[in-house]
Amino acid sequence: MMVNDVAGGRLAAYRRALSRRDFRVLWLGSSVSLVGDGMTFVALTWLVLSQPDGVRRLGLLTVCHTLPVFVGGLLAGPVLDRFDKRHVLAVDSVVRGAAMASIPVVSLLGEVPPAMPFVVAAVYGLLKMVPLAGFPAAIPDLVPEQDRDAANALESLSFSLSGMIGPALGGVLIAGFGGEAVLAFDAISYVVFAVAALAVRRPLGVPRPLGVPRRLAVRRPFATCRPFAERRAVRRPLTPQAAQAPEPDGSRGALVTLLRDRVLVATTLAFMAFNIAVGMLLVTGPWLAKTQLQGGPQALGLLLAALAAGELAGAAVAGARTPRARPLRAIAVVQLVAAAGFLALLTAPLTITVAAGFLVIGMFSAPMTIWAQSLRMARIPAHLRGRGFAILRTLMQATPPIGAAIVTPLLAAGLLGTAALVMALVAAVPAVVLLSMRH
Repeated sequence: MMVNDVAGGRLAAYRRALSRRDFRVLWLGSSVSLVGDGMTFVALTWLVLSQPDGVRRLGLLTVCHTLPVFVGGLLAGPVLDRFDKRHVLAVDSVVRGAAMASIPVVSLLGEVPPAMPFVVAAVYGLLKMVPLAGFPAAIPDLVPEQDRDAANALESLSFSLSGMIGPALGGVLIAGFGGEAVLAFDAISYVVFAVAALAVRRPLGVPRPLGVPRRLAVRRPFATCRPFAERRAVRRPLTPQAAQAPEPDGSRGALVTLLRDRVLVATTLAFMAFNIAVGMLLVTGPWLAKTQLQGGPQALGLLLAALAAGELAGAAVAGARTPRARPLRAIAVVQLVAAAGFLALLTAPLTITVAAGFLVIGMFSAPMTIWAQSLRMARIPAHLRGRGFAILRTLMQATPPIGAAIVTPLLAAGLLGTAALVMALVAAVPAVVLLSMRH
């Protein structure tokens, strides 16, 4: 009975989040689009491999797929803060859907130009940060504060499931129908997301009355739940000093505002460091499967499945249970446990223990993401959420390649033990710093 009560309490948070019609619609549309995204790179890779000298061109495809993300991240934030996020997400989906559909349409008319997959990959990368920043920036407008952990967990679950389903489904469809058909399916998934974004009834912009600075005119979602004294204070006339107070604007102003918040800075640096370790892990896994573990590709599949399974389990628990400790302390604790998981690499060539380490890393890194995202939602001003999430997520997306560059020479020299210790330290030291902070 007690177990059922606990399980029911955890599921209740998800039920409350999904009971919000607008959040449910946007989340479902986003989830469908993410499955399509999971198929896209597989399809583009296959099309490039089919070209003469395709193996050598894969590196260029990866650059086109990832490098524009950093430029797009700087542009996406101001657009999300200036316009209704529903319309921005819809336009982004239409543009990227058209880019994906261009290849199957051209293939029906004749031969696909060799450069076309690279152009499509670049368009995808340039606009990738729009939903990555837009969806979390919209959550505070759609879900009350007490259910944000559940809403963030649902986003994390979508990423994990799409990362498992998308590539596998893409491989099956490529074998049966070809890469062009997969891109056509992805184009349809973008249409679904565009329709879902436009079906959201609640405006996802920050209104500003005439003559009042935006930072003083921010409409707080679910404001009727605040204490009477706080609501009364909001209605007091603005003083001349307040009315004339400067407001940071643009991406530079948003960055200055974020840098003034030591908690945001500390958590972002901690996540950047942890992602460096993850970047090292994603190179080490295939190397282990090739040189150390029995089973080869099957061993690699087991490691990646263990990582994804851990992320699913960790997200499911974290989203339904708000940490009892201070959020910063809870984030630091789970990051320390996740950092310990990297030490399982020292047990190679035992596949089962290495896989257990991947499981631990996934299981305890997921709560980090969910709780930190809720913390950011509470601390980033409403009128800066688009720029704030775009800047922070762009910074965190930038660090895994650094880890890949660091670990490659270590593995080439056969220094697996050194690589494992570096991963654990890079992930653990920032968590210790977080533990020492007060907020």
